[in-house]
Amino acid sequence: MPVKAYDLTGRTAFVTGAASGIGRASAVLLAQAGATVHCADRDEQGLHETETLIKGGGGTARTHHLDVTDRARLHQAVAGCDRLDIMAAVAGIMHSSPVLETRDEDLDRVLNVNFKGVLYACQEAARRMIADGTRGSIVTMASGAVDTGGPGLLCYGAAKAAVVQLTKTLATEVGRHGIRVNAVAPGWVRTAMTDRHDGAAQAHTEAFMARLSPLGRVGEPDDIAHAVLHLASDASPFTTGQILRPNGGVAMPW
Repeated sequence: MPVKAYDLTGRTAFVTGAASGIGRASAVLLAQAGATVHCADRDEQGLHETETLIKGGGGTARTHHLDVTDRARLHQAVAGCDRLDIMAAVAGIMHSSPVLETRDEDLDRVLNVNFKGVLYACQEAARRMIADGTRGSIVTMASGAVDTGGPGLLCYGAAKAAVVQLTKTLATEVGRHGIRVNAVAPGWVRTAMTDRHDGAAQAHTEAFMARLSPLGRVGEPDDIAHAVLHLASDASPFTTGQILRPNGGVAMPW
């Protein structure tokens, strides 16, 4: 049982991108802290695996097979929750291409999922929380890519930078309702999204990223899930409009 500030018993969380990676780890940890977790993703099989993990650990989970770019479906899923205390907008995709080779369709696809999908989740959550009078927490997923340029990461980095601006702006607008809005900006984390190479190439990439960190390692999904739990819980009651950077010390912005 978590310490009192991290105890989410009686609360309801909605997690997008819950079928794998950081989304799955966040959904499982929020459930372990006592929340009823609504898991949303377009990967139906992955959703059921996450649900099984949560229920196997004694938690409570519901699943919603949806694409976060479908505003109407997302609205239906959030409206169907018994209550809403926490929104963790984690769903995202990766695309890599040099700036000079980036096509309109590449940019549109990444912005639709990584920015608009987060925007829709934030809008649905804030509207529901305001209507219900819930002093809730909204957690968005940014990236270490917002702090530094990276070859091939124009689409991804631009979308995540937009998420940061969304987070800060929304925090100023809903704070008077007692709603907190914060972002998590992970460094390199070992997930299917970062596992884009084969064999030795992947090992070389991870070794290189680990050397950049003062801690000498790359991140795991659970590392980021704990940041999500912190921002979702009463352990951060005076924190809003902030960017939490669990990145192993790779970037240390002022």
